[in-house]
Amino acid sequence: MEYVDPIKDIKSINKIKEILKRQSQRDLLLFVLGINTGIRVSDLLSLKISDVSDGKEIKEFIYIDDLTIDAVSKNNNQQKAYFLNNSVKKELRKYFSQHDFTECDFLFKSKKNNQPITRQQAYRIINSAAKEAGIEGKIGTHTLRKTFGYHAYRKGIAISIIMSIYNHHSSAETLRYLGIERGQKQLIKVDVNL
Repeated sequence: MEYVDPIKDIKSINKIKEILKRQSQRDLLLFVLGINTGIRVSDLLSLKISDVSDGKEIKEFIYIDDLTIDAVSKNNNQQKAYFLNNSVKKELRKYFSQHDFTECDFLFKSKKNNQPITRQQAYRIINSAAKEAGIEGKIGTHTLRKTFGYHAYRKGIAISIIMSIYNHHSSAETLRYLGIERGQKQLIKVDVNL
């Protein structure tokens, strides 16, 4: 797999959102869900309507099987929960208002059939929007996951939590993955705001 970069600039993220909004609500949702949850694109594409909605309301969390190899148990099959924040819920509501879905439909359904869009199509959607937005660097589907981690770290989320989401074994591995240089200083806002 080729190395891709996170999108570090919020203005660039907003440009991509505007481009995708003009293009398709489905494509915008793919981007927003990816950058707000850190879910792998293969897992995003396999999501069904029932994974995000109970038929009446949008769920608070998406649960995805986490097939990690654990040195002790050898096969640690658990579910990982991914929080759906207000940005994601807003785009889901818009998407649902534009289409009639059944609970067993794929969330990112192809316009050609009842299957999800392909990984290659997801790549084309993200890559072409990034190019149109004037973003330099290597952009691909993994950019969504990296963008999530980069901004989570910049907002003060503990590196140990981000490591856990990514199933990394060290903070150095996670920082390298996010494109953060060793020794790079960062001011963290601890805003309790009581």
